[in-house]
Amino acid sequence: MAEDVDVVVVGAGQAGLSASRELAEAGVEHVVLERGRIAQTWRDRWDSFCLVTPNWTVQLPAGHYEGNDPDGYLLRDDVVAHLEAYAGNLAAPVREGVEVRSLQPEDDARFLLETSTGNIRARCVVLGTGAYQRSFRPPGAAGFPAGLEAIDVTGYRNPQALPPGRVLVVGSGQSGCQIAEELHQSGRDVVLSCGRAPWAPRRLGGRDIVWWAVQGGFLDQPVGSLPSDEAKLWANFQSTGHGGGHDLHVRTLRAMGVTLVGRFAAADGHTARFATDLRASVAWGDERFGQLMDMVRKVAAEQGFDQPELPDPGPIGDEGPSEIDLRDFGAVVFAGGFRPDYRSWVRLPDAFDEAGFPLQRDGRSTVVPGMYFIGVHFMRKRKSSLLYGVGEDAGVVARSVSAS
Repeated sequence: MAEDVDVVVVGAGQAGLSASRELAEAGVEHVVLERGRIAQTWRDRWDSFCLVTPNWTVQLPAGHYEGNDPDGYLLRDDVVAHLEAYAGNLAAPVREGVEVRSLQPEDDARFLLETSTGNIRARCVVLGTGAYQRSFRPPGAAGFPAGLEAIDVTGYRNPQALPPGRVLVVGSGQSGCQIAEELHQSGRDVVLSCGRAPWAPRRLGGRDIVWWAVQGGFLDQPVGSLPSDEAKLWANFQSTGHGGGHDLHVRTLRAMGVTLVGRFAAADGHTARFATDLRASVAWGDERFGQLMDMVRKVAAEQGFDQPELPDPGPIGDEGPSEIDLRDFGAVVFAGGFRPDYRSWVRLPDAFDEAGFPLQRDGRSTVVPGMYFIGVHFMRKRKSSLLYGVGEDAGVVARSVSAS
């Protein structure tokens, strides 16, 4: 016999917990199912992980950051502690250790959720499994030699946990750059395979770059402002919150001694090959940087600030080697981002686009009545998956569920 529940929220990270709070405020009975523990996705990050957005951007409904370091950057365990305390303060109806193995519709317009602890039937479901569901590996990744340890970002913990030897990091977004820096500082010889990623200085005019992004409306840009659907998968700005926050991008990494190469092309035996597109990728990132700096100038002019001194990126230099011998490498870390993974457990394949993103409007499925989403990249706005923006979306979704 399946348990009958009015509304089921899947996931107890910032998205699911925010949805739970807003559903409770609307008087909607619900349960929250979490495969592991509260904030499990954060727990799965590497040991030194910290936010790249300042602490003041933690703005969950009734769960804002209230510490004494608003301009700092929470470490992984501090983020977990904040979300645990948030769930406790809300008395959120979270069931930990319950994995949802499949979700499918029933004939009576309800949903059947097969879980690790039994079946549940629900009138509505809110999928809050987050923006980071399935690690992406580029084509050709299977060609690395069997003796070379190959892990995704989700499998990386610290430099000491990797086998001895050089390390190849594939992917130059925020995670790839941060891991490359940490490995280099630990004494490892690091090669970073670079794709297209924007970059920005950590601070301008004494203010964090995120402050400028908020003031300029960058984080409030709606999904309709994207130049293409592919833009949902663009990397976030290269940055870091380590050491109080500092500039971190491909130029700073090259300056410290990290070897830069182009996009990963293939691995064949003990040879890895790379496209000769490093300069083109950096130029793409420089173009995004230029657009962001135009916004900074506009904000400064509108608010009467002195125009901040903007960095001159300068040339990137040569393309780097087009191939490397892997015989003295100990590990490869894939940091090429994440992709949606709904189709692996949601038995409604037509509810998602070709890239796997849900077909939705304001979090409500446009294909399946009663199915909602929260915490998705660009669900409504650029900030939709962030600690800064997910709460706004949670209110929208909860009102829609309540009215259904």
